[in-house]
Amino acid sequence: MYKTPDSKKEEYKRYLEKTGVTDALTKVMVGLYEEPDRPPNAIDYIKKYLGAQGGTTEYDLMKKDNEDLKKQIKQLETQIGDMRRQLATNEGDV
Repeated sequence: MYKTPDSKKEEYKRYLEKTGVTDALTKVMVGLYEEPDRPPNAIDYIKKYLGAQGGTTEYDLMKKDNEDLKKQIKQLETQIGDMRRQLATNEGDV
């Protein structure tokens, strides 16, 4: 049986409504509209809002991991510098 484009469209709309997508998108768009200070990046706002409904988002976890890794890199770079200085001092003593 062949479905007309209109019937496919209606079926898809029902699917989006049934799964809560329409409601979630409406809420995020209203939230963005009501935001007193418009965020510089609307896409990031939408991603964060949609992800935040379930608590901590994967984005938030990855952001924290990234910050932790940057701190670790700085610590390791400091350690490398200290070791190079120590090596240079020991080589000068020989």
